Amino acid sequence: MNHPDPSQLDDDTLAFARKVFQMARGGETDALATLLAQGMPANLRNERGDSLLMLASYNGHPDTTRVLLERGADPELQNDAGQSPLMGAAFKGDLAIATLLLDHGAQADGPGRDGKTPLMFAAMFNRVDIARLLIARGADPFAVDAAGVSILEAARRMGAADTAALLESLPPR
Repeated sequence: MNHPDPSQLDDDTLAFARKVFQMARGGETDALATLLAQGMPANLRNERGDSLLMLASYNGHPDTTRVLLERGADPELQNDAGQSPLMGAAFKGDLAIATLLLDHGAQADGPGRDGKTPLMFAAMFNRVDIARLLIARGADPFAVDAAGVSILEAARRMGAADTAALLESLPPR
């Protein structure tokens, strides 16, 4: 990924950037909304490629997540590990955040570099409600990752009995 070289930024700029990312992590909605209104880019990313939206949504801040989405944050923007905000919500089991992301354009089947989809994360971590939501929103329960592992197999490998049972109950393709 192409990130700014921190050695080229002065201490005040770095301190400000750290503060902005902490605002997203901490759900400081009003402060971020003010900065966004003043022209701060909604898709600002940190040194790991985590966007403000990734940090707000992963840390369970629906109001901050909504403001970022309404100000143009890209729900498909992946971090350097190839993970999207929806994958993070699926991993965490945050149904409200997952719904919000989907309502604002996140793709139910948006894969990471390794081919894993949000549904695979939900299945592996036994997040049944998220799995049901993703399937209802069009996620393919029969998709496989880049290594050829199916969502059902991934759930079984992780001991996620509830999501495995859900996937097994689906009619075959």
